[in-house]
Amino acid sequence: MQNTTKVTTPVMEDRNAWRWGFTPQAEIWNGRLAMIGFLAAVLIELFSGQGVLHFWGLL
Repeated sequence: MQNTTKVTTPVMEDRNAWRWGFTPQAEIWNGRLAMIGFLAAVLIELFSGQGVLHFWGLL
């Protein structure tokens, strides 16, 4: 008698999918957008020689 075991791969959700609510995907997107914002703030300060709030005229 032959044992036939079928191996299947687990179903994984798309981690890049845009989903609403408190989901792991939302946290990934939140981190990505925060990194882009932080980089933009650093580049503004580097190239303009003034802080972000001064650059935008808020102070």
